[in-house]
Amino acid sequence: MNPVVHFEMPYDDRERMARFYQTAFGWQTQLLGDAMGNYVTAATTETSAEGRPLQPGAINGGFYARKADWPAQHPSIVIAVNDIHAAMAQVSEAGGKLLGEPMEIPGIGLYLSFIDTENNRVSMLQPFTLRV
Repeated sequence: MNPVVHFEMPYDDRERMARFYQTAFGWQTQLLGDAMGNYVTAATTETSAEGRPLQPGAINGGFYARKADWPAQHPSIVIAVNDIHAAMAQVSEAGGKLLGEPMEIPGIGLYLSFIDTENNRVSMLQPFTLRV
């Protein structure tokens, strides 16, 4: 099985969004720069030195800037896979639509979003260090 390892949500105002989740839920956010697409990471639970949640079943997440030309910008999940290319073939065979080609997230892994058969935007990640 391939586990859910991350969530993502779009933002319009990243400072406002970070303040909201820090105040409402105590999440720790890290605002990344232009080189990382102004992504914001969100730690929702305590993590190990490697950044993995210590509590079984808990996940962390992130926020991306909403863009007018991106499809399906809604809260979504990220599924860890061992081989992103094999997973891409499986998604296509099952009736999903791939959104582009895998992109490398420096120090993290290979990432790709897709639309499932119910028109949900979902993503997959082949981590550089984690085998599922």
